[in-house]
Amino acid sequence: MRKKSLLLLLFVSVLCFTLSAQQDDYTKPSLSDKDSWSLILLPDVQTYMKFDYNQPILDLMLAWVVNNTEVLNTKMVLCTGDLVEQNDLFNPNGRVANQTSVSQWEAVSSAFGRLDGQLPYILTIGNHDYGIVNAENRHTHFDKYFPPNKNRLNQKMLREVGMNAEGRPTLANAAYEFVSPHGRKFLVLVLEFAPRDEALEWAKGVIEKEQYTDHTVILLTHSYMDSNNNHIVHENYKIPDPNYGEAIWQKLVQPSKNIQMVFAGHIGIPDDPKGHIAFRVDENAGEKKVSQMVFNAQALGGGWHGNGGDGWLRILEFLPDGKTVKVKTFSPLFAISPTTQKYAWRTEPHDEFTFELD
Repeated sequence: MRKKSLLLLLFVSVLCFTLSAQQDDYTKPSLSDKDSWSLILLPDVQTYMKFDYNQPILDLMLAWVVNNTEVLNTKMVLCTGDLVEQNDLFNPNGRVANQTSVSQWEAVSSAFGRLDGQLPYILTIGNHDYGIVNAENRHTHFDKYFPPNKNRLNQKMLREVGMNAEGRPTLANAAYEFVSPHGRKFLVLVLEFAPRDEALEWAKGVIEKEQYTDHTVILLTHSYMDSNNNHIVHENYKIPDPNYGEAIWQKLVQPSKNIQMVFAGHIGIPDDPKGHIAFRVDENAGEKKVSQMVFNAQALGGGWHGNGGDGWLRILEFLPDGKTVKVKTFSPLFAISPTTQKYAWRTEPHDEFTFELD
């Protein structure tokens, strides 16, 4: 009897030590410098929206963002597009989606509503946000569910608005001004999916305006690079007059003197983190470094019909030296439980790194 008691005590001790060690391995997100500020980059969120049982994961992610705003000194949130899986689907079959497009748009608008009045959030739109199921045309419900007055903090930053393919003002082509706590002036330039030549010309005209020549421009678009860090040259969508990554680089980014960052999403390989990301640095015409980052996660956590991306997001910490940006990849979904906290950080060199602004 005593031997059994000793064995039970030993088992409990080992279990407690193991759980303690797992929890000790987890470090809550924080800034490396108390005077830094952060930007949160969200990947494509479409798979969280197409199944009603996945939607709480995006709610969790955005609740985490709000709850950690002070800890991380977060100033804005960006999202790489594909907000829904289907823009105009009436009859989901339960396999590719169990939500109509109306339900998907309502859900994603409601989820981002957690940030309304708390943080500015700037969204681009992707191929799934157009047409019926996948960019059969350039019609989108984006402006209906994300109007200019939805978040007063967005509207406060809004400076320029371009036109859509129907000749109407749209936040799918827009520019937002932001001055960092360190005094650096930023302009966040948003472009529609596979932007038309007209949209690129509008964007070029905006960033060349005298009032923005000394701003650091961040370009937020959807389709830009593949997982081999190459600019995407061509895709087989039906929309007219498309420009993909290589054309965006050649026509807008490289000729510029003030675009220094490009953020995009779009790509993915089921359950392969590296198939969802890319990064490269080139020079623009002003001889300034352009750090170009693709971050997505939509086919992690079970592939195209899985949980939507395991809750992954990126924390970009802008240090007080005014040039250094630290990138970390984190999942609030894994972090919520002591059982899974050990999985909450991705720390490979392609997921945790530093780049510099000029």
